[in-house]
Amino acid sequence: MTKVLFVCLGNVCRSAMANAIFRRLVKQAGVQNQYQIDSAGTSDEEQGHYPNPHVRKILSQHGYDWRYLHARKITPRDYKWADYIIGMDTQNVADLKINAPLGCRSKIHLCLNILPDHHGQEIPDPWYTHKFSYTYNVLVKVLPVWLRYFQKHSKN
Repeated sequence: MTKVLFVCLGNVCRSAMANAIFRRLVKQAGVQNQYQIDSAGTSDEEQGHYPNPHVRKILSQHGYDWRYLHARKITPRDYKWADYIIGMDTQNVADLKINAPLGCRSKIHLCLNILPDHHGQEIPDPWYTHKFSYTYNVLVKVLPVWLRYFQKHSKN
């Protein structure tokens, strides 16, 4: 079982979108029984909230269920639970590494680092940029690459 945790600042935009998209990817690949998927934020400001209304609209337009998604802050238990912790920007990754329990830092990755020629690049926060469709399109491009990576390097 591969456990993947997607993380952004508030868990109402990027990581929530990634959670929904990745769930569909593993289901379409017929490997949903090999994965546990969750998302969290580095902040608790949006704790308990549904995804941002723009995120809900985009996910709904593309046929994703978002009703199970509620924002929450990452916990020490999450670090231990996850095999991979995927941060959306460099500040997320820095915050994750600062708070990571001993032995968990190697689980933390910047989302776009998996793509050739994108090392160090971020997925901008649409909360501030208002580019929700752009964020969706980037995630739809990068998450299948992560799935192939997990399948290749899986403990399953």
